[in-house]
Amino acid sequence: MTTVTLVQGDITRQHADALVNAANSSLLGGGGVDGAIHRRGGPAVLAACRALRASRYGKGLPTGQAVATTAGDLDARWVIHTVGPVWSPTEDRSHLLASCYRESLRAADGLGARTVAFPALSTGVYRWPMEDAARIAIATVRATPTTVEEARFVLFDTHAYETFARELGGPGRPG
Repeated sequence: MTTVTLVQGDITRQHADALVNAANSSLLGGGGVDGAIHRRGGPAVLAACRALRASRYGKGLPTGQAVATTAGDLDARWVIHTVGPVWSPTEDRSHLLASCYRESLRAADGLGARTVAFPALSTGVYRWPMEDAARIAIATVRATPTTVEEARFVLFDTHAYETFARELGGPGRPG
């Protein structure tokens, strides 16, 4: 059974087998978590993403899917890139957000990763409400069969941390 833990902090400073990147479909970096992972991971992450674009993902990574690359200079073996959905007040896209977590765990299983660090996917510039994002994230990780031993949610600020802690049913751990 997968242990779900919480930490407040910077995902690029985490030690884990795999870090999940809230990527954009281009896989070539951007703002927020994506930009931070590309900056800290260094040129090896970008080179691996460019190789994916030149081969399997010429049109970009589809929303809800996940693909792994090297972690470059990060304290991890791999980065699992996943493209979260943009929140919509008129269209339920929660299945796509859940798919990001399921597909990231599937990618982690394929790599043999035992520890995976997730950000709060789609809650930044994609505007997904934090309470709903936390509910979907934790429920999906708990329900997904996986060999991952620890799924760690790395929440950047106090609001995100407290929201995920309420959804998890208690305090996480400082980080």
